[in-house]
Amino acid sequence: MERELINRLAKALAEIPLIDPHTHINPNQPAAQSLDDLLGYHYYTELAHSVGMPHDPLAKEFDPLERTRIILKHAQHYENTVQWSWFIELCQTFFGWEGDRIVESDADCLWKCAQEKCQQPDWSEQVLKRSNVEKVFLTNDFDDPLIGFDVTRYVPCLRTDDLVFKLLEPTVSQRLHSATGIDVNDADSVNQALDRLFDYFKKNGAKACAISLPPNFEPMPLSDHDLTAAMKHQDHATIARGVFWRIAERCHSHRLPFDLMIGVNRKVYEKGVYQGQDLFDQRTSLIQYAKLFNAFPEVPFCVSVLTSNQNQELASYSWIFPNVITSGHWWYANVPFLIKRDLTVRLQAVPMTKQLAYYSDAYKLEFVLPKFNMYRRILARVLAEEYVLERHWSEEQAIALGQQLLRRNIERLFSN
Repeated sequence: MERELINRLAKALAEIPLIDPHTHINPNQPAAQSLDDLLGYHYYTELAHSVGMPHDPLAKEFDPLERTRIILKHAQHYENTVQWSWFIELCQTFFGWEGDRIVESDADCLWKCAQEKCQQPDWSEQVLKRSNVEKVFLTNDFDDPLIGFDVTRYVPCLRTDDLVFKLLEPTVSQRLHSATGIDVNDADSVNQALDRLFDYFKKNGAKACAISLPPNFEPMPLSDHDLTAAMKHQDHATIARGVFWRIAERCHSHRLPFDLMIGVNRKVYEKGVYQGQDLFDQRTSLIQYAKLFNAFPEVPFCVSVLTSNQNQELASYSWIFPNVITSGHWWYANVPFLIKRDLTVRLQAVPMTKQLAYYSDAYKLEFVLPKFNMYRRILARVLAEEYVLERHWSEEQAIALGQQLLRRNIERLFSN
């Protein structure tokens, strides 16, 4: 009976059109063009590398079909992982794959199946329709021209990492000049450049600002005089704090939520593959952001933490601070056991209107469906066990709660 209840709830949740509030999708090429685009997702390259695959097959000039064969050969060592289950499900859903396994000898056949689909001119629209996806949020560099795509389907989001942590690097400074016409050399020019960027992004449909943050970062206000002095002396840590605070100020003035992805320590595994070098760091605490949360009570801070161990702290901050929103299950916490535990804590402790259920973090549209399906199955189980069976909610109430998490909160928070 419990299994039937979970299935009914999962079916109802799957009928809710998806809004994916955080992806890395290229709106001018949103779906895969080949199987290589899908197996190039960092989860598979880093897992393959961790079980012995060398770097050589990942070189840009390497034959993509041969790379597929090599990654599938190594996949036999990690087919137990949930990450691999996403790939199996998307192949079954989009390419008509009938088996429950994919091994090295399947490479050529699967490649052909994928090519027949991916080369169709309306493939992206087919994937969106099959996935029941209404819109996806992007991760746009500050100098992205934001042209050539429908901003109501592919929603711009200003990513600010380079501005905060690399502002004085020559390539970043040049990009900023090209985007704004301003050479940044003091606080006044920084303020002008940020104003132009935010005005441009807001004019072109941006609905959020985002940044990933290292474990030792602690934002704080900085006067124009002190920011100018820091820039003169190449004090990058102080510059980062000052620029970050000014970005938060513009989130306030432009009424944009600020997505904070907290705790990533870059290049821990120095010899790792691209995007397979970064890990979490237990030194992170949200107390480092208390001054920020207090200073900008009208800015919704949608907070993701890299480790499940920090979930209770995030839930507690969202419990207390009106402007702290729990957001998704990021990266290393994005596995079913941890999602179920973290989701249960959030549902038991945090108001239902202050939670963004999930985001795919996908680089290609094909990954949105299997990743959200994983989450919705977990959500259906938690709703069944904690609310229908334990608290005697009706199924309709449980489904309404699921809709609140999956859609309504996104619509409200990103409506400006």
